Amino acid sequence: MTSKPVTHSDLLSTSAHDVRAAIRGGSYEGHTAGLAAGKLQCNLAILPERYALDFLRFCQRNPKPCPVVGIGDSGDPRLQTLGHDIDIRSDVSKYRIFRNGALDCEVTDISDVWRADLVTVALGCSFTFENALLRNGIPVRHIETGRNVPMYRSNIDLVPAGPFGGQMVVTMRPIPKDQVTQTAQISSLYPQAHGAPIAKGDPAQIGIADLMQPDWGDPVEIKEGEVPVYWACGVTPQNVLLAAKLPICITHSPGHMLISDVAEDAETTILEQTNPPTRRHQS
Repeated sequence: MTSKPVTHSDLLSTSAHDVRAAIRGGSYEGHTAGLAAGKLQCNLAILPERYALDFLRFCQRNPKPCPVVGIGDSGDPRLQTLGHDIDIRSDVSKYRIFRNGALDCEVTDISDVWRADLVTVALGCSFTFENALLRNGIPVRHIETGRNVPMYRSNIDLVPAGPFGGQMVVTMRPIPKDQVTQTAQISSLYPQAHGAPIAKGDPAQIGIADLMQPDWGDPVEIKEGEVPVYWACGVTPQNVLLAAKLPICITHSPGHMLISDVAEDAETTILEQTNPPTRRHQS
């Protein structure tokens, strides 16, 4: 039974478990930017087992857009390394189902299409480092305005593996010019959330014609004195899976991530403890 609807604002101060519960219960179907602060958010690729090894090879060769943070067993909807109660069939606010290279539908539950040969691959998401930017006084425009992050197709080629290949998808965030270096340093501490930016400035250099016309998400204002900064995006594997024309594959809808119970700074803490003097050098 569907619970009473809740809004993004209602969920801003709730736990990852409670956000997933709202999604699972059908009371929230929106984007997850800014929710469950401090927890790792994940992109999803769910595909038949016979394609999974090639896809994982592809991810290993393209770690910026495809940082693997979790892998499920064949036919098992749980992701116990990311949360003991996660059910991948119902805990994402919106999914995309692709068949033979075409979008079939967007749904809020995939229980009726789940089958014994499906493998879930969870990939890091750039939403993860945004909380660190905010903590350091760096504005994140789409969170400030309650929008989804703008995402664009680029001309950056990926390293292929088996049937998987194509071009990278990127996100863009306007950053004050005097904070661009700090922003790059902070995001570089999160390699499992796409890491440091891949470009900044003129969008034409990476094949983007108009920043006000994103391919996914919402356009955001770029103010005087700000620089557009681009990161690799987890929508990349969606395009790659689409081009591979698999008989079936399932992803999250752009901006609608799986929220895990894993601390987003767990890896960063380890890195800082291992190399405290060198992680924040000036570049």
